Amino acid sequence: MKLVRVADDRDGQRIDNFLVGQLKGVPKSLIYRIVRTGQVRVNGKRAKPDTRLASGDEVRIPPVRVAEREEGAAPSRGLTDRIGNAIIYEDKDFLVLSKPAGIAAHGGSGISHGAIELLRALRPNDSIELVHRLDRDTSGVLVLARRRAALTGLQEQIRENRTTKQYLCLLQGKLPRAALSVNAPLRKSILQGGERMVRVEDGGKPSLTHFKTIELYSMAALVEATLETGRTHQIRVHSQHLGHPIAGDEKYGDAEFNKSLKPYGVRRLFLHAKHFGFELGGKTYAFSAPLADDLAVVLDKLPAAKGKK
Repeated sequence: MKLVRVADDRDGQRIDNFLVGQLKGVPKSLIYRIVRTGQVRVNGKRAKPDTRLASGDEVRIPPVRVAEREEGAAPSRGLTDRIGNAIIYEDKDFLVLSKPAGIAAHGGSGISHGAIELLRALRPNDSIELVHRLDRDTSGVLVLARRRAALTGLQEQIRENRTTKQYLCLLQGKLPRAALSVNAPLRKSILQGGERMVRVEDGGKPSLTHFKTIELYSMAALVEATLETGRTHQIRVHSQHLGHPIAGDEKYGDAEFNKSLKPYGVRRLFLHAKHFGFELGGKTYAFSAPLADDLAVVLDKLPAAKGKK
C-alpha cells in the first residue's frame, strides 16, 4: 500500500486517470476494479469511479500483484511503431497524431490497446492524456496533452465551443445546396444489447454542423463538415438526418449505398478529421492531417458527376 499526495498540476483530475499514471502498465480493467471495490481511498474515504481530486488530497493506493499486472499483454512492437510514426507534432504541452483508422482512441470494450495506451507504452516516462476522442474507424487529427494545465485548458475550450474542428466525409447523393447547416438537437440512448445510438430528438443537446460540398461524384459528394458543437457521432447523425448518410457507416448509413461502393474500395467509415485549431496561453495552434491513403484511393476510383470529365 502507498500514500500519494496530489500535486498542484493534478487538481481536478479524475481518480481513474490519476491511477493510470501511478500504476504504470496496470490494465485499466484492474484499475476500475480496485476503485469499484473500495480499495482506493481519498483522504480516508472510499473513492468512486467519477471522483475528482484536489491539490493536496492524499490517495491511498493498494498493492497490485505482479500476476494481476500481467493480465494485459504488452502491445506489439509493430503497433507502437505505427503509432509513433503517426505523430505529426509535439511540444511541452501537446502531442498530436494523424490517427490511423482501425486504432481506437483508448482501450476498452474488447480493445486491449488504443492510441493512448500505445503512446504510454512508447513513452513510459511521459505523462500523456487524451484531450478528446475519435471513433475507431475515423482517421485524422487526435490531440493529446503532456501537461495537466494544457489538458484542462483545451478541454475548457472544447466545452465552450471555442475550437475549430473540420472533417472530410463522403456523403450519399448530392446535397440540396453547396453549403448548408444542420441545427438539430442530439440525444444519446442505449439500445437492448448495450449498443449506443444517437438520435435527433427534441430535448436533446443543442448541436450544429456546417456542411460544404468540395467535389461531386456520380453517386456521392465529398463534403467538408465543420463542427460548432462536439456531440457524440454528430456528423454521422446530422448527415443521416439530411438524408445523405456517410459512406461506409454501418450504424447510421444506407446498406445499399455502402454495398454499391465496395467495388471502389470503401471498407470503412469515410470520415477523416482534417483540421483542429485553437488558441491557448496566447498561442495559436492549427493541426492538419492529409486525407488518409485508403480514402484518397476511393476518390481516385469514383466516377465523376455527369457533365464532368
